[in-house]
Amino acid sequence: MQGEAIAVGPGKIDLLEAIAQTGSITAAAKRVGMSYRRAWLLLDTMNRCFDQPLAEAESGGTRGGHTRLTPLGAQVVARYRRIEARSLKANAADLRALVALLTR
Repeated sequence: MQGEAIAVGPGKIDLLEAIAQTGSITAAAKRVGMSYRRAWLLLDTMNRCFDQPLAEAESGGTRGGHTRLTPLGAQVVARYRRIEARSLKANAADLRALVALLTR
């Protein structure tokens, strides 16, 4: 968090990964099941929370602009996914026990 804004979370990381894969905020938003406006607002929040932007738009070309992750954006995604993987591994037994308590 930075102030009231949440800098990163699972949906934002999914969005960044989709931008990296598609090169487009529009296509990334569709891929993760959100509106373009929501994706743009999430990206704007992330870019304001960090010292440097996580993704940047590049204008031009025959088909219009392109959006790409910056090196910092790629680093944030990689670090988040490592934290997530380590957390899942460290809490595997509790997660299995929790799932066992669910109604079938």
